[in-house]
Amino acid sequence: MLQKYIPIVKFLAEALGPQFEIILHDLKNLDQSIVAIENNQISKRVQGGPATDLLLKLMKKGSDILDKDFITNYQGCSKSGKAVKGSTLLIKDDNNEVLGALCINIDISSFVQTRNELDKLINLSPEGDRQNDIETVSEKLDHSIEDLTFDAIKTILMETNIPPERMSLEEKMQIIKALNQKGIFLLKGAVSEIAKHLKTSEPTIYRYLNKLK
Repeated sequence: MLQKYIPIVKFLAEALGPQFEIILHDLKNLDQSIVAIENNQISKRVQGGPATDLLLKLMKKGSDILDKDFITNYQGCSKSGKAVKGSTLLIKDDNNEVLGALCINIDISSFVQTRNELDKLINLSPEGDRQNDIETVSEKLDHSIEDLTFDAIKTILMETNIPPERMSLEEKMQIIKALNQKGIFLLKGAVSEIAKHLKTSEPTIYRYLNKLK
């Protein structure tokens, strides 16, 4: 079913121009979800790359966003730090099950820089971030599963401010719970990467996950 969207990816990329990255994701294969990508100079991602943190979160059971057909104009950030505005169309089958996603990422870094300079000139604060009606949506355009898990766990570790080797069982459980809510464990290689960062074994991570059920 996703194959028919590949010409649309190419069409949109050519019609909209090089500032628009177009990506087709297979959400039944999250570890290698990128089926097609055009204008990838924006994120440097390639075919066969994993789903983003946003898509993992969407695929977690109970996500309200799955009831929508699309989400638009959310904030993103490339691995190199470029500001990106993203929109995602969810591709569903006849039973309303999500199979894939068609995403458009616009490189707005030059516009953000111009806005910041104008703000300095006219001495006004920029408008607040636009709020999605469900929650504030953001996305990191990571290149690999290792990048994805590292960014997720780094964010959580910065919030706890405790080195992994000094964490209690309860503190590690809270981190596993937070990562699970982000959908990180939907990736096949996530347990191994997280075990490294928490300085523990893979069986221990699986035991933590079983306690959450």
